[in-house]
Amino acid sequence: METVQRDRAARLRALHASGVLVLPNAWDAGSAVLVAHAGARAIATTSGGVSWSAGRPDGHGLTRAEMAERVRWITAAVDVPVTADVEGGYGPGAEDVADTVAAVVAAGAVGVNLEDSRAPGGPLFDATDQGARLRAARSAATAAGLPDLVVNARTDVFLFGIGAPEGRAADVLARARVYAEAGADCLFVPGLVDLDVVAALVKDCPLPVNVMAGPGAPSVERFAAAGVRRISVGTGLAQAAYSAAHRAAKELLTTGTYEELDGALDFGTVNALFPTAARTPPR
Repeated sequence: METVQRDRAARLRALHASGVLVLPNAWDAGSAVLVAHAGARAIATTSGGVSWSAGRPDGHGLTRAEMAERVRWITAAVDVPVTADVEGGYGPGAEDVADTVAAVVAAGAVGVNLEDSRAPGGPLFDATDQGARLRAARSAATAAGLPDLVVNARTDVFLFGIGAPEGRAADVLARARVYAEAGADCLFVPGLVDLDVVAALVKDCPLPVNVMAGPGAPSVERFAAAGVRRISVGTGLAQAAYSAAHRAAKELLTTGTYEELDGALDFGTVNALFPTAARTPPR
């Protein structure tokens, strides 16, 4: 374990100690460089965006090894901490999660995002089983020499509308308590943007709360005022980038004009962000 990786893990952990950490999600080494240049203090990957960049769908569209290799390129391209979206751990068992954590730690990640969905849309692992999977993540990180790995426990209760609406907040809170005891460092609740519900969860949650934002969601300032400590945007940046490419290509192919290319960063600006002697990803 290199000292620089331990230092990055400590930096990422410290960023959760106060205020709100905003994590624009990258999907490849190039997007990570642009996000870091924009001022991000840390970078989160998005499994959807990473999979799309490989021509695969989200939802375990890549294998564990394929995802880890892409994380390796991202961590090598930037100097800020990188936390990796490892979906459901690339297998249902605790041993699968342990293997995944070991792989992304070896690839340079200093955080992971582990969800409790068995499959996109649900069902979810019950809290006890997910707790065992989170313990395996923590143990694997320690065994790999990175005990400070930041484990972000994602629960998809709100994202997939699991259970009766009136019981979802209580379910999330119950899961948070189990996940905290299992060694998670923060709780990620995508699909929850109601500020009143968020504030109530923050008040009773034993872990810092992470939400997923996007168009129509409250601003970073309003989420922070409600007590949210970490905000990410999932596939949002990747969707915006791919949408821009699609619009520009469609215009070029249908009207033969280039208006959609207006406003892009110029070639020299983008090219200058990448060093002449690029770093080789660690092995």
